[in-house]
Amino acid sequence: RVLHARRAASAGGVLRRAAPCSLQLALRRLTSSNNRPREDSWLKSLFVRKVDPRKDAHSNLLAKKETSSLYKLQFHNVKPECLEAYNKICQEVLPKIHEDKHYPCTLVGTWNTWYGEQDQAVHLWRYEGGYPALTEVMSKLRENQEFVEFRKARSNMLLSRRNQLLLEFSFWNEPVPRSGPNIYELRSYQLRPGTMIEWGNYWARAIRFRQDGNEAVGGFFSQIGQLYMVHHLWAYKDLQTREDIRNAAWHKHGWEELVYYTVPLIQEMESRIMIPLKTSPLQ
Repeated sequence: RVLHARRAASAGGVLRRAAPCSLQLALRRLTSSNNRPREDSWLKSLFVRKVDPRKDAHSNLLAKKETSSLYKLQFHNVKPECLEAYNKICQEVLPKIHEDKHYPCTLVGTWNTWYGEQDQAVHLWRYEGGYPALTEVMSKLRENQEFVEFRKARSNMLLSRRNQLLLEFSFWNEPVPRSGPNIYELRSYQLRPGTMIEWGNYWARAIRFRQDGNEAVGGFFSQIGQLYMVHHLWAYKDLQTREDIRNAAWHKHGWEELVYYTVPLIQEMESRIMIPLKTSPLQ
């Protein structure tokens, strides 16, 4: 009995001595698990970009206030054997709409893609008065028999077509007719959703680096169609002039910093070199 009591007492002492160690271990685990969310939250805060609340639409923040012009950009993929006939009927019909004061729209430019997607036509229209002007033009064209016949003939020449409705950036040049000969580059950027304001802020400063050679024609962002799309339209005498002007920008202090900050905003980008049709206001 005495031996059993001693063993029990000894075991109790061991348990009493071990209990603080177990308790410390349990407390350490509990403290560690409680701190982990805080540590994770702190680490995440280093990498998550905070978004400022906006009280206005991007279109109101970025577009020109003094005009209410809406732009339509059309891409027509033409059957290779029909491109010449397609250009012919476009040059016959589109200028008539452009010159007719009955329609509140103007043809800004019309091109064939030279480098980029082949056998493609690109048209850029301006609607003075925004969406009401667009609706008015479309309604009137449905009553224009020549245009109806033009659309029927054109449909037999196309593989596919798509369009976008655009607004112009407030800090870009407004596209106006110019004499040629020129080649045109349409640079299209698919931005990451939520980055349009950042893009606009950076390019409001960047555009001043690209004005020396009068190459900037227009800058636009999409409203309907493929969203978060930006289009920059440039004019150059030829491909070598384009290369020289673009290389010269890298020698201007501040250009490389703006490129560094805008590149992460882009998901995809595309460049088209285009040749204007003879009837294009942009030559």
